[in-house]
Amino acid sequence: MFCFDSNEEVLIMSKQSILFLTFSVVFLLAIKILVFPLSIEEAPISIEKEGKGEINCFVYHRFGEENYPSTNISLETFERQLQWLQENHFTVLTLGEALKLIDADNLPQKSVVLTVDDGYRSFILRAFPLLQKYNYKATVFVNTATVGGGSYMNWKELKQLVDAGIEIGNHSHSHAYFLNYSKEEKLKIFKEDVAKAQKTIRENLGISPELFAYPYGEYSLDLKKAVQELGFKAAAAQNSGVISSYSDRFALPRFPMGSSFASLEGFRSKAKMKALEVKNVVPESSVLSSDNPPILKLEINDSQINLNQIQCFVQGSKNCRLIADSRNPNQFTMKAEAPLNNRRTLYTITAPSLDGRKWFWYSHLWINPQVSE
Repeated sequence: MFCFDSNEEVLIMSKQSILFLTFSVVFLLAIKILVFPLSIEEAPISIEKEGKGEINCFVYHRFGEENYPSTNISLETFERQLQWLQENHFTVLTLGEALKLIDADNLPQKSVVLTVDDGYRSFILRAFPLLQKYNYKATVFVNTATVGGGSYMNWKELKQLVDAGIEIGNHSHSHAYFLNYSKEEKLKIFKEDVAKAQKTIRENLGISPELFAYPYGEYSLDLKKAVQELGFKAAAAQNSGVISSYSDRFALPRFPMGSSFASLEGFRSKAKMKALEVKNVVPESSVLSSDNPPILKLEINDSQINLNQIQCFVQGSKNCRLIADSRNPNQFTMKAEAPLNNRRTLYTITAPSLDGRKWFWYSHLWINPQVSE
């Protein structure tokens, strides 16, 4: 029984009504728990899930090997990176795990992938203990011809990594410059080489890697197709950027962590970067043609971007021109101001979000096989 006194503005409830209401609430809660026992448990999971389908991936080579500055990261810096991930509640996944979660639209709110190319012993001697300390995983891409030689891990050490949850990927057998071969022999040599690596890994580790990483990050349209035909589910390159649900699965971008890039500040910045969604990229190939500097055309397919503050870089320098199409402001043409002289060069486009709180990134790799290293 309810009575509302408009003068006193007080709600009066009889004792019988209170008892009845209390009993009703308890009864309904009991029914909810019995019939839907998982609903309360599942609520926090839905809050933690972003479902945005993108993840920031990093590539390392050597750890604490100062004699190789271009591919090395100091142990102090590497541990500070891991510590930062822990302090900021990031989930560290293998590349295989990340791709499955992207497909399921179920990535954790903040997550990264750590990959390591070549299989140097400095990984198991120096980096792996740090990963174990923070309970983190990694994906290691191995070129099998060097296993057990010089400064490379042997099969016993690689088996130890597998048993500890480290993911192993195929990095070819010879780690050759496959784009240097003639058009007639390139595909044959590449397929035989990668198949040999796959067989060798299977014989020594009892696993068949589902992921491939191009040696030196170099690929072409026909090599990408060959990797797919060989049965791999994805392939990693070395052009910087964020892996997303619309990334080319056989040219996945990774941010390099070597040389001047191997800093805590750079790592934090790249870990927060967002994927710039582009489409209609022309040319699709990364191999440099006769035109140098090359022209890149693309369309930005993202309504979150502030197109007025978009900018371009050539290998980290602003010596480029980025021109928007007068008929379609989302279409851009990019060209370096000078010919590309390196074997590998990145065209990079960045832009802030409309609110200025996020930055978006896209890179296109150019490879000139005529230039040696």
